[in-house]
Amino acid sequence: MTEILIIAAPDLIAERQLWLENLQHERRLSMLTVDAYERDTRQFLQFLTGHLGGPARIEDIHTLRPADLRAFLANRRREGDGARSLGRHMAGIRSLLRFLEKKGLVNAAGAGAVRAPKQPKSLPKPLLPEQALNVIQAGADLQDEPWIGARDAAVLALLYGCGLRISEALGLRPVDLPAEATMLTITGKGGKTRLVPLLPVVLESVRVYQLLCPFALAPGEPMFRGARGGPLQPAIIQRQMQRLRGALGLPETATPHALRHSFATHLLSGGGDLRTIQELLGHASLSTTQVYTGVDSVRLLEIYDRAHPRA
Repeated sequence: MTEILIIAAPDLIAERQLWLENLQHERRLSMLTVDAYERDTRQFLQFLTGHLGGPARIEDIHTLRPADLRAFLANRRREGDGARSLGRHMAGIRSLLRFLEKKGLVNAAGAGAVRAPKQPKSLPKPLLPEQALNVIQAGADLQDEPWIGARDAAVLALLYGCGLRISEALGLRPVDLPAEATMLTITGKGGKTRLVPLLPVVLESVRVYQLLCPFALAPGEPMFRGARGGPLQPAIIQRQMQRLRGALGLPETATPHALRHSFATHLLSGGGDLRTIQELLGHASLSTTQVYTGVDSVRLLEIYDRAHPRA
């Protein structure tokens, strides 16, 4: 990282370099993050040079006003930066100011008064129903060991058929699936429990795995095992989904968690109500579940046109 292109006073350049070294060696941030913060603060200092009419000094940083920071954000927005980039700009600037404040050089209160732009909510990217079914059906076909293929198919079936998080699926024990089970009791985030219907086809997939698994499955221990008998790790299922994406021509967004999104979206498409889907997913707030209404807005408009008396 070079400083020769930065238009700022030597005192500020020197302190900024110490900050960057602190990020890398003391806080051990990744080089990608350090490089992004270097670029963001370089753009900020270059902006201040024009904004203040001369190379920015530590004294100028000390007397920064919220209006100066908002002017910088407005400038970056005119340059085409979106909300995510603007938020990162502010994160880098705040980190630098906090570093300088700890050394008694500036007061960082002005930066705290400026809110980063609201980040847009990214909609879940579910699979099409036929794609989700193909994933489960093909889950067993890409493994040489039949029991491993059955294991992967069972996990994927639980993600799509029950809407489980991958950690929830891998945390299941044999005792959680008694004979002729029709419901699963799932302990999710924050220790919150919920009941989830267990489809017969999903239960059958799990039973096939249990039958083929070469390791003894104690009732109270994790049911899904790795190739050497230890608890199955999420990365194994994530790699399997990566292989399935290539084999089935699926997009990069086809991840294990996308199967949970697909579960919710397809229920909504079939007429499920948000409150029920909220309970099935284990969301603490309905607002979290409401993101799926953006995924299936066409379906909601159809319901509105059919049901609303003024439609």
